[in-house]
Amino acid sequence: MPVFYTPIPQNLRVGLAHASSSVFINNRTRDSGDLREHSVEDEVCSEVSSNLPLQMLLYFNMFFFPFWWISEVVMLDLKFSMLPGYYQCLMVTGMVLISLFEGLRVYLGYVGNLKEKVPELAGFWLISFLFQLPILLFFLSDEGLMILPLERAVHSLYLAFLLGEVCASFVALRVMTRKLALQFHLRQFGLHATDTLSVFGARSVLPLLPVRDIQPQ
Repeated sequence: MPVFYTPIPQNLRVGLAHASSSVFINNRTRDSGDLREHSVEDEVCSEVSSNLPLQMLLYFNMFFFPFWWISEVVMLDLKFSMLPGYYQCLMVTGMVLISLFEGLRVYLGYVGNLKEKVPELAGFWLISFLFQLPILLFFLSDEGLMILPLERAVHSLYLAFLLGEVCASFVALRVMTRKLALQFHLRQFGLHATDTLSVFGARSVLPLLPVRDIQPQ
């Protein structure tokens, strides 16, 4: 029995190729032009840059700070009358600054680390390094403040939290900035490749083979 093979029109062939490439995007063959580019960009975008040690330090620091604040207020009340006037002013100013910056600092650390936002994480690092750390070192090292044993203990623990957060946030910032730079270069490369294809014209991924009808004998 004779069998007839009808060739598919060229316009329909091209339309089917474009439709299949847009609908079944994950099933493209390796000869598709932008498969490698999309796979690399998707792999970079899906990589998690949040720092787990930093998140753990922020979590425990959030619960430790109220205990530190209460201890410092109690110790300051006990020795306030025995301190010179300028030390009284420095102690009160330092406590106010640490209390004001701590809430903002922890918030910026949470948002910057979890949502991978470089400006917020950079603000967290700057506040920790330029404000909290010098004030805490002053509280811990100046013997003129009449440091009590409880103060030394809570200050040392708070200093350990701050040093760990500064180091972990610095590492997280380096990872995030490298990821953003890589994404930028990949997108620039993708735009350049798209412009090149638009200049030279798009080509169908399906080969154009001559199809002939089989005529009956």
